[in-house]
Amino acid sequence: GYNIHIGDHCWVNFGCVFLDVGRITIGNGTLLGPGVHLYAANHPLDPELRRQELETAAPITIGNNVWIGGGARILPHVTIGDDAVIGSGSVVTKDIPAGARVAGVPAKPL
Repeated sequence: GYNIHIGDHCWVNFGCVFLDVGRITIGNGTLLGPGVHLYAANHPLDPELRRQELETAAPITIGNNVWIGGGARILPHVTIGDDAVIGSGSVVTKDIPAGARVAGVPAKPL
């Protein structure tokens, strides 16, 4: 948990998973629904490198007043801007700008 940094007045619902090999930053007033997963860990695509049990890390940065719906997955090296809304069950693979509303697999603007 030493790589997890949570701002003031946040809500993290039950069943959330934080793989904090890399830094995870959550801004003030952000809400995480049940079962949200934040994956700051990754593994190589090359099978030989995976056999060597190598692991990489990249940060996840979530801004202020973000709402992430239940069951969403946030992948490594993603930044979510202030006031964004991530729909339930979404898989966020790319940065989300401030104020955006996204949903789906992969997450796309609504």
